[in-house]
Amino acid sequence: MAKIYFLCTGNSCRSQMAEGFARQLLPATWQVASAGLEAQGVNPRAISVMQEVGVDISAQQSTRLDSSALAQATMIVTLCGDARDHCPVTPATVTREHWPLPDPAQATGTPEQQLAVFRAVRDEIRQRVVALARQLAD
Repeated sequence: MAKIYFLCTGNSCRSQMAEGFARQLLPATWQVASAGLEAQGVNPRAISVMQEVGVDISAQQSTRLDSSALAQATMIVTLCGDARDHCPVTPATVTREHWPLPDPAQATGTPEQQLAVFRAVRDEIRQRVVALARQLAD
């Protein structure tokens, strides 16, 4: 079975949202997981904005990178420069993609302004996962 990992710094927002969309949109032949350089817990705002679009990530767990698991992956998608730059070396057989997205957890302003940033990042991730699903189906 093919395996994809979505990676970001804390495995709390971007990678969790990508994992949620990928579980719904990628072919059933793909095992989907996410991880981070640290395990910071799933951000409540990420859970909230994903629920708005019918994707429940509330049961997902925040985990740290496991280099041996990454070496067994088919594809790794990094969602921030920190994860891209600190991801362990993987075999040449592992396809790597980088989706440079802002960290919504760093958003400032009112709670509504912060949610707007989470929604924008969520929507960008959904578009990229949809495109990836089409690519993998070809």
